[in-house]
Amino acid sequence: MKEKELPFRDGTLLSHYHPSAWLLAAQLLLLLLYAIFDGSHSERILISVLGTIILVLIVWVIYRSPAVNWIAWVLAVPALALSLMTIVSENSTLLVISSFLEAGLYFYAAAGLIAYMLGDYRVTTDEIFAAGATYTLLAWGFAYTYLVVEILVPGSFVGPLNLDRPATFIELLFVSFTNLSATGLSDIVPASAPARVLIMLEQFAGVGYIAVVISRLVGLIGQRKPDDSSNR
Repeated sequence: MKEKELPFRDGTLLSHYHPSAWLLAAQLLLLLLYAIFDGSHSERILISVLGTIILVLIVWVIYRSPAVNWIAWVLAVPALALSLMTIVSENSTLLVISSFLEAGLYFYAAAGLIAYMLGDYRVTTDEIFAAGATYTLLAWGFAYTYLVVEILVPGSFVGPLNLDRPATFIELLFVSFTNLSATGLSDIVPASAPARVLIMLEQFAGVGYIAVVISRLVGLIGQRKPDDSSNR
């Protein structure tokens, strides 16, 4: 069986690291920052800094995957610039465009990682990290898409805690995670037609990801011989 080729030469420093693991760790750290700095002024600065690092990690992950690199840069560079601009500006147009580009980048990276995981019949350590990173990429991608819909169609996502205000990004990210994992929508529900369509698309994506990608990886791990040392 032909081994997957790494984009870094053997012996280089980067060849010993798993970009998917770094991306997954950064996104989980971002969740913790949302919890710690929720509602504070420091939240936007810290999250923006980590968000910038995540965008760089996404490009690194795409570079590692079979995806086309220049598409990642076309999405990442303007998304990063507009995201930084929204820190000092409350312009909703900039937020819509930057969120749309970031959603596209997250989805594109998820597709690249899925192609990477389905590329052969071996399960490496990096592919296990990629499985977790892909899940978070899908969740964030849909959350940014929900944010675009919430801005363009106010009141698309409603709940008892946001009846008099638009849903925040952390609330939409919560909806995305619960919906993608099929655990339910909890206290926030889609109220507009575009929001409900996106909810159904995410449900389809979540079920398909588990049924096709995760089940395949689990099956390949179960078939591996005890003395197989290729999973490194």
